[in-house]
Amino acid sequence: MKELSSGQIRQMYLEFFKEKGHSIEPSASLIPVDDPTLLWINSGVATMKKYFDGSVVPKNPRMTSSQKSIRTNDIENVGKTPRHHTLFEMLGNFSVGDYFKKEAITWAFELLTSPDWFGWDPDKLYMTVYPKDTDAKKFWEEVGVSPDHIIEVEDNFWDIGQGPSGPDSEIFYDRGESFNNLAADDPENYPGGENERYLEVWNIVFSQFNHTPEGTYEPLPRKNIDTGMGLERVVSIFQNAKTNFETDLFLPMIHEAEKLSDNKQYGKDHKLDQSFRVIADHARAITVAIGDGAIPSNEGRGYVIRRLIRRAIVNGQKLGINESFLYKLVPIVGETLKSHYPEVLEQSDYISKVVQSEEDRFNETLAGGLKLLNEVIEAAKQNGSNMIDGATAFKLYDTYGFPLELTQESAADAGIKVDEDGFSAEMQKQKDRARSARSNAKSMGVQRDLLIEIKDQSEYVGYNQLEVNDAKAVVLIENEKLVEETKSGEAEVIFDKTPFYAEMGGQVADKGDIFNEDGDKVAEVIDVQHAPNGQNLHTVNLLQPLKKGATYILKVDEAFHSKVEKNHTATHLLDQALRNVLGGHTQQAGSLVEPGYLRFDFNHFGSVTSEDLQRVEDLVNEQIFKELDVKTTITDPETGKKMGAIALFSEKYGDQVRVVSIGDFSIEFCGGTHVKNTNELGLFKILSESGVGAGVRRIEAVTSKEAFEFLNDEEHTLKQIAGKLKVTQIKEVTNRVDQLQQQVKELEQKQASLEAKMAAQQAQDVFGNAQTAGKYTIITGVIKDSGMDQLRQLADTWRDKKLSDVLVLGTGKGDKANLIVATSEDGVSAGLSSANLIKAISKNIQGGGGGRPNMAQAGGKKPAGLEAAMNDAVDWLSEQ
Repeated sequence: MKELSSGQIRQMYLEFFKEKGHSIEPSASLIPVDDPTLLWINSGVATMKKYFDGSVVPKNPRMTSSQKSIRTNDIENVGKTPRHHTLFEMLGNFSVGDYFKKEAITWAFELLTSPDWFGWDPDKLYMTVYPKDTDAKKFWEEVGVSPDHIIEVEDNFWDIGQGPSGPDSEIFYDRGESFNNLAADDPENYPGGENERYLEVWNIVFSQFNHTPEGTYEPLPRKNIDTGMGLERVVSIFQNAKTNFETDLFLPMIHEAEKLSDNKQYGKDHKLDQSFRVIADHARAITVAIGDGAIPSNEGRGYVIRRLIRRAIVNGQKLGINESFLYKLVPIVGETLKSHYPEVLEQSDYISKVVQSEEDRFNETLAGGLKLLNEVIEAAKQNGSNMIDGATAFKLYDTYGFPLELTQESAADAGIKVDEDGFSAEMQKQKDRARSARSNAKSMGVQRDLLIEIKDQSEYVGYNQLEVNDAKAVVLIENEKLVEETKSGEAEVIFDKTPFYAEMGGQVADKGDIFNEDGDKVAEVIDVQHAPNGQNLHTVNLLQPLKKGATYILKVDEAFHSKVEKNHTATHLLDQALRNVLGGHTQQAGSLVEPGYLRFDFNHFGSVTSEDLQRVEDLVNEQIFKELDVKTTITDPETGKKMGAIALFSEKYGDQVRVVSIGDFSIEFCGGTHVKNTNELGLFKILSESGVGAGVRRIEAVTSKEAFEFLNDEEHTLKQIAGKLKVTQIKEVTNRVDQLQQQVKELEQKQASLEAKMAAQQAQDVFGNAQTAGKYTIITGVIKDSGMDQLRQLADTWRDKKLSDVLVLGTGKGDKANLIVATSEDGVSAGLSSANLIKAISKNIQGGGGGRPNMAQAGGKKPAGLEAAMNDAVDWLSEQ
């Protein structure tokens, strides 16, 4: 077996398929773009959907990649099994309507067995095939695989619902008898079964059917190849590792965790080994995910990151690591991946900062979780129970990050069990909630064969002109059919050249009109999109029939186009200003460029202060007032990067790219349209800034006329306020507001003082009426025209005077009600709890609350229920 590093193995795979005519595609971001069906990119094919469903025709139908992926459906198994991971790399080769089974099988066998490549022993390879797929079996035999190494498996059919599907063939590597964990006669002891000896390394999907909405399987117009090879598994074979974790992809993090632990060593204790593995796996996942723009939060992707960090911390504590440590592994992860993902190491300082902040926060939460766990165990012991209910165990897991096994271990020390069925039920509820929250959009569309077949050339000339007088209609589509002449209603048209911009990169499509050679308006352009082969496809409302081959005059709505251009240039200025003010870690997470406003989403950890937002706005306007020239350079991607142009992870660039430079302030790859000089923007004004998701912020802004109108409206509002405040100039508004605020503060103080006096007077009557309730005494009363502050003051007076065992007071104003319960020291010692009493009576005011045994309070929205609450308090105390 060759001695290869993970980086060498990855590169060897890509180079092999490059020699077979494949283009090497860069790994896409883990965060899906324009795909609401996925929380994460979870496979290589997830980034190829647009090619497989025919919405885009790739420049090269043969592609290969090593795609970073995340799967979170079985996080609990990470560390327990040899090969479960959250983050993994999927090596893949793809054919979109080009080669098929024979080539895919021939090349797979060559890569695996040729001495020039992997050089594996053919006798150690086994293949599974779909029973009805006789071609696959035949091709495996033709390359030299023995028939007894080809196994028919009924499950070998790849189908995710509507869209492309087909049989598949899996490849297994026999690791030898020393890895065998099953008896010889065990039904799972075969290649394809659940065992440790035969390791699945590659799956080749022969995508040859369309799974239609009607549930039928129709032959695809173009058959595809989609393969997936887990890098971590292949590395474990080359490096003769017992599991994936004893490879150069994980060991550096494990060794660092050993140094940080309390003299613990990997490989000495099975349970501790699980913790080392969890830490190494989760450190990789969070590092790469945060580098791609994910941020810890309580929802979506952010929740996954937070959960992974918390699991790692808890496992760190099992190793005796009782301080923030995970952030120290971030640069080590970067080193293990730098050969293919240099950006991870480049961003390690920022990623470490995010991780450490989350660690510090959770270490405080963890203390609360341990306290809760100890209280639950103690309560169970006092109540004579031998069981912690599933809901409580799930709360510890979900809120505090305690794995079920940790709760079980702690409970077992006290002779108590955990309701696993109840825990599983709560877990399923959470999964159902997550599933229902996910978009029900189709995961992959059915191929639209008509557009894929259209190869007619169409030139976009809108960068330099907004009117074309001799555009020939080369394609007409009506009701999903190619026609020679349109009738009426709506149609799709491709011209040999067009000034209409097709929607791309967040910039909306141009609108405008189509005229015949006589100058008559014959259609309105309402949308323009890119056809699969890249042509600008115009959707039009017909006023007169259009004829194929006829020449037309195309006119873009110049006012609409100009406004969009201004806002697009403003997004570039805003993008760079955010990087300058907030830091280089900010990444564009989406944009929308309309004629009336612009929307810009960006990744950022934490909120944006009003001061920073003002700095951003000022910086953009500074560039506008400098009257910077906006220039476009057409070059290749590598040259563009050397020029310093910003590229987006979500974009795949061709051989030629447009690099847009705004003075020496901003330089980006961009295919959109722009102004010639920043002075055309006139003015830039931010309308709002907000959070729209985990670690994603959104700015909405306007330029030019809309910016002027916004400021004009604000000035008008300020003048109205000045009038109401009876000041003659706007600049006097602030001082007048300060004066009024001081007056309000003084009046509130006087009101509070009067309420306190009135409450004290009422309390004299209330405090003199102690009642006996069972073996205790209680004072109750409803205080009029008061507030919670006054109730707390009265409770302090009551406690100082030791007037009874329990005090219950209430007050109401409008539709708000408040209750307070206090219990004396003797009452608490006797087992009374204010918190329990407040829960029992707060339902009367349609509210809730809580507190400590000696003091609790509640708020509600039904003041009419206060008297009933007093009566219930007496009844409750009588029963104690």
